[in-house]
Amino acid sequence: MEVSIIIAVHNAERYIGRAVRSALDQKFDKKAFEVIVVNDGSTDNTDKILDYYKKKIKIINLKKKKGLAFARNEGIRSSNGRFIVCLDADDYIHTDLIYLESTFLYLNPQWDAVSCDYSIVNEHEEHIKRVDGDEKPIACGVMFRVERLIDIGLYDPEFEYNEEKDLRIKFENKNYIVKNIQLPLYRYRQHANNLSKNKAIVKKYNKKLIEKHNL
Repeated sequence: MEVSIIIAVHNAERYIGRAVRSALDQKFDKKAFEVIVVNDGSTDNTDKILDYYKKKIKIINLKKKKGLAFARNEGIRSSNGRFIVCLDADDYIHTDLIYLESTFLYLNPQWDAVSCDYSIVNEHEEHIKRVDGDEKPIACGVMFRVERLIDIGLYDPEFEYNEEKDLRIKFENKNYIVKNIQLPLYRYRQHANNLSKNKAIVKKYNKKLIEKHNL
């Protein structure tokens, strides 16, 4: 098993099918990657949609909502891949993402993780703009060597937001190297329920990040 794609989902019945299909449709040896979906206490029809894919993916059901960071950690702990990449339940990925990112890691053993550029899309998957993944990094679409994630203690479950910034800081504190591929391989969906639109949550976890790392 070379690559594990981790999808944490909570009440995303509208989007989860698209995310799972994009993961399964990767142009990569089907026996060399796995898709793990952690259902974080969803109360909508997410479980019914996942049931449709149950023969092709590994599903972990959490009875109660534990949060995105906790759910991702559960997925990582149950994974078998040497490389880990997370995909948000409301996003999707290009069919060559894991092939290209894993190739870069194979050919650059001094790199500890590799990110990519991403396209922001709307509800209808129409392109809004392309974003440089190095200048404005996001949590998903980044492929990590699994031993590096284990070494830094995975995601901090105390963060409901900014979990990716906290992880990056821990990663860089270990002098681990993240390089960016200038190809838009990830699709970040913008919609009304993006957590980044919740000003109270953003303010709370910006403060928590500053306090934790003395920024």
